[in-house]
Amino acid sequence: MPIIMENEQHDRDEWSEGRLYRKDEFYEAESLEKLREHYKGVIELIGEDTGREGLLKTPERAAKAMQFITHGYHLDPEEILRSALFNESHSEMVIVKDIELYSLCEHHMLPFFGRAHVAYIPNGRIVGLSKIPRVVDVFARRLQVQERLTCQIMQTIDKVLDPLGVAVVIEAQHLCMMMRGAEKQNSITTTSAFTGEFKNQSTRSEFISLISSKLMNR
Repeated sequence: MPIIMENEQHDRDEWSEGRLYRKDEFYEAESLEKLREHYKGVIELIGEDTGREGLLKTPERAAKAMQFITHGYHLDPEEILRSALFNESHSEMVIVKDIELYSLCEHHMLPFFGRAHVAYIPNGRIVGLSKIPRVVDVFARRLQVQERLTCQIMQTIDKVLDPLGVAVVIEAQHLCMMMRGAEKQNSITTTSAFTGEFKNQSTRSEFISLISSKLMNR
């Protein structure tokens, strides 16, 4: 798949904190052009003028946004975990909580967003902590339903680490419920998935207590 890189920088040498502003973005050229044409058609179908100044670049921007929002299809979450596995005798619960996530509901292609809390109990191996949020992002950056997203994160960590147990809880707000349909602005959807030791009530309760507590001053 051909990947194009777009370099964006100011026309003048404008410096911020001693550094020139620069942004590098990567896109797949052929699908980007097709998406651009489709978005242009959508804008025209809803009654707008794609020749209007404010909309001239909107189809391209929307195409780039969609490629970025769904780039999880091109990443391997198992490989991400395997890249940072370490032998370690630690056997107590490891929790990464309040992981921000952004995804697209596959039913209406509207965003849902919230936080994921992930825990596992090592069984001779631990994983670099940054890899857990990366796995969350891989699955979130696809067309999703929250229930499946929760299970995919849990199943991947369970498969690669083979721990004594995995727990995943996701809390999210769905724009498909807030902007249309039920129009419930304050609704929050919570989903969970547990395996191994987390199926025991005492272990699960400890996990829920820890993700609910504020152990650090913020």
